[in-house]
Amino acid sequence: MTIKDTPEEWEVRATETPFRGKKTSVRTDDVVMPDGSVVTRDYQVHPGSVAVLALDDTGQVLVIRQYRHPVREKLWEIPAGLLDVPGENPLHAAQRELYEEAHVKAGDWRVLTDVYTSPGGCDEAVRVFLARGLSEAEGERFAAEDEESDMELTRVPVAELARGVLAGDLHNSCLVVGVLSLVAAQAGDGLDALRPAEAPWPARPFEV
Repeated sequence: MTIKDTPEEWEVRATETPFRGKKTSVRTDDVVMPDGSVVTRDYQVHPGSVAVLALDDTGQVLVIRQYRHPVREKLWEIPAGLLDVPGENPLHAAQRELYEEAHVKAGDWRVLTDVYTSPGGCDEAVRVFLARGLSEAEGERFAAEDEESDMELTRVPVAELARGVLAGDLHNSCLVVGVLSLVAAQAGDGLDALRPAEAPWPARPFEV
């Protein structure tokens, strides 16, 4: 048996959108189950996101610390952001986020992993990139606002982040998935064997 997620779509008898927010909405579907019964499923509709695990030549990862109101904590994270435009190239979005949040550019980009953040209640798909060959970006820094105006930025060794994840000290999903995927890639076929930056992404199709 091949261990691989596969597309499938069960019949939806009715659907409505009881809430629409600035970036996301909530949808209610009446879904037909395998036994013929119909159940209601509520979930958040999300445009998708990108995240960047930026690894420098010394083996340190660029991380940011930002307040997250829903969980009432300041979390250590990797640069990330929404796919603001439908069909937007995720690599371009990732490059933008790395520039805006860290004022950094990268010479080598790979796909580290793709993940659904909470598929039982949200359709958000995230593509996590590995960025290497880091250097300071040209021009003025992006003007931060709201939560980002209080953001901290530093670099931390991969091993220290991995220990923090396993100790339960670090909780941001993109950081957790990105760091553990990096460790797995390093222990496996190596970082150069990762998918190219423009690899297809069925969850959020885009044009190269």
